Amino acid sequence: MIEIKVDDRQVQSMLKKLVAQASDLKPAMRAISQIMFDAVEENFAQGGRPKWTPLAPGTIAERMRKGTWPGQILVRSAGGLAASISAHYDATSATVGTNKPYAAIHQFGGKTRPHTIRPKGKKALAWAGGKHPVKVVRHPGSDIPARPFLTLAEDDKGEIIATMKRHLEEAK
Repeated sequence: MIEIKVDDRQVQSMLKKLVAQASDLKPAMRAISQIMFDAVEENFAQGGRPKWTPLAPGTIAERMRKGTWPGQILVRSAGGLAASISAHYDATSATVGTNKPYAAIHQFGGKTRPHTIRPKGKKALAWAGGKHPVKVVRHPGSDIPARPFLTLAEDDKGEIIATMKRHLEEAK
C-alpha cells in the first residue's frame, strides 16, 4: 500500500487567518464609509456625477436676488443638505445618508404639493410681469428633477473593491 501524507498546516493556518480577517470587517467598513462620504462630497462639488439638470431660470433669478447665485445647484445658503451628510459603519456595513426631509425629492425628483403664497409684512404680492398686485397666489406645485447626490461613480466603486481586497490580503 502506498501512503501519501500531505502537510497542510500552512494551508490550514492561512485559512484560519482569512476567516479571522473576513469576520472582522469593521476596519474595512470604516474605510469604505469614508470613500462613500468623499464621493458624495465630490458629487456636490462637481454639480453631480453625471451632471445634474441645471436650475430653472426662475430659481436662478430668485437666487441672484438673494445673493446666493452664482453657486452650487443643491447648495442654497449654508449648504444644509451637503452639511447634513454623515457616514456610519459597523462590523458588517457602511452607509452614508442625511436626515433632511427634503433630501428625497432632490435624490429621486418629484412634484411639490400645491400651496398658497401669502404676503409677509405687506398687504399684497407683486412681481415683474404681473398684471396687478394680488392678496394670494395658489401655486400648483413645482416639478423637481432628480439630482442624485447619494451615488458612487465607477472609480469610487473600484476604490471600495480595492479596499476590501487589501483588507482580506492582510490575512497573509
